[in-house]
Amino acid sequence: MQMQLRRWAAHVAQILAALAALGAAPARAQTRARVSVDWGKVVRISKTTATLQVVVNPLLRRDSPIHNRVFQDLRELNCDYVRFVPWLPYPKLAVAELDPPRAGKTSWHFSLIDPLTVDFLNATAAQGHSVVLNFSTIPEWMFVTPKPVAYPADPDQVDWNYEQGTEMRDPTMKQVADYYARLVSWYAKGGFTDEYGKWHSSGYHYPIAYWEVLNEVDSEHQMSPELYSRLYDAVVKAIHAVSPQTKFVGMALAAPRSDPGFFEYFLNPKNHLPHTPLDMISYHFYASPSPEEPATVWPYTFFAQADGFLDVVHYIESIRKRLAPSTRTDIDELGSILPYDTAAHMVRPIPHFYWNLSGAMYAYLYARLTRLGIDVVGESQMVGYPTQYPSVSMVDWTTGQPNARYWVLKLLHDNFGPGDKLIQTGFDTSAIYAQGFITPGGTREVLLINKRSRPAVVSLSGAEGAHEDYVNQETGSKGIGTANLVSDEVALGGFEVTVVTLP
Repeated sequence: MQMQLRRWAAHVAQILAALAALGAAPARAQTRARVSVDWGKVVRISKTTATLQVVVNPLLRRDSPIHNRVFQDLRELNCDYVRFVPWLPYPKLAVAELDPPRAGKTSWHFSLIDPLTVDFLNATAAQGHSVVLNFSTIPEWMFVTPKPVAYPADPDQVDWNYEQGTEMRDPTMKQVADYYARLVSWYAKGGFTDEYGKWHSSGYHYPIAYWEVLNEVDSEHQMSPELYSRLYDAVVKAIHAVSPQTKFVGMALAAPRSDPGFFEYFLNPKNHLPHTPLDMISYHFYASPSPEEPATVWPYTFFAQADGFLDVVHYIESIRKRLAPSTRTDIDELGSILPYDTAAHMVRPIPHFYWNLSGAMYAYLYARLTRLGIDVVGESQMVGYPTQYPSVSMVDWTTGQPNARYWVLKLLHDNFGPGDKLIQTGFDTSAIYAQGFITPGGTREVLLINKRSRPAVVSLSGAEGAHEDYVNQETGSKGIGTANLVSDEVALGGFEVTVVTLP
């Protein structure tokens, strides 16, 4: 009720300000927009799922003060295709065999990895949701390096130098493929037999819907398309031998605009072993302003870079449709990174409005990528914090409280999904984005996104008496606001994301 009253007050204040501004000074700090929806014209049937990724770090461990809250937040999202990535900065949390087998003994260990993975799977796969597992870091002893690669004894100590080498010790790829087959068997088949024939029992039988083969291979280990495709084939074959129902995601490219040849090569079935499935491809995008830019410029940079990325998606889609039209697409890292938000530390505090700006950009990309027919649109990432990209976090890393980025994802996930009809929608200003939907149940909804920091008043025919759910700087980390509209005008705060459900 309080949120509705505040919403009403904000609505009245904005309309009064707009009326007072008529005929007054031309530079008023407010956007007025008109949105038109042709409810009889369907432009696409959605097949897009909104979701997120969870990257392993110490704050997800069971002794973390935010552990319980974060996994409860994850469970309450109810997302499919959630990506889980034990990643290189914490070798003991990501690599299950840190030392090579020798003299009849192996170094397989899961005491640190299991709690993270099991808690994730219990919050997702055990609830009936599909997951995308990606143990992205290959044990470094499997690469040729000048000397053995050391790793910290402390599992919580960050180490950005663990990943080294570009040449594999086993050119047949069997060593790496067997490593991943054993990981899958550990979590899906109750255990595995190691290199010396010893059985290791886990007791786990989780469904693994998708396995993504490595992460950002154009950057990590600097793999060529030819090398990566050979490795992909070997891993897929080995995993299929223990988990025939698992499907696969390939590439996970960091810079998809840099090398279109990677898509040309990987998506061509002729470059793979016979019967190797190309179920899904993935790639990433992060908006990032330059260090010299004032914060007032960030909105223009974020949305301009997002539009540039959408051009890249158009191009990649043309390649995919030509070479592998049945292959699906998971853009599984979408977000923003501030220029002073380095991997090592956080130089400056993150301004409050940033979380709403980043959430608005994700909502914009979700809507545009849905129109392009992308299958999965994943926000990055559940928990970031100083030493691991704090501006990418969806929660407060000290309390676990979700921020606006989390609530925007939940708003989109709870209102839109595969089967929705996307309706022809027009708007008369670049400061606002709008998209009409008709759900499979026949409900008419309009997604409104304010791309600017200034407030806006949007004229939407039929909105009087409608219900709206919204995330703005007032709701912030508190949740999703609700209100009932009293006219055909919708008041939006800066960087607000709103779903209007028409009567």
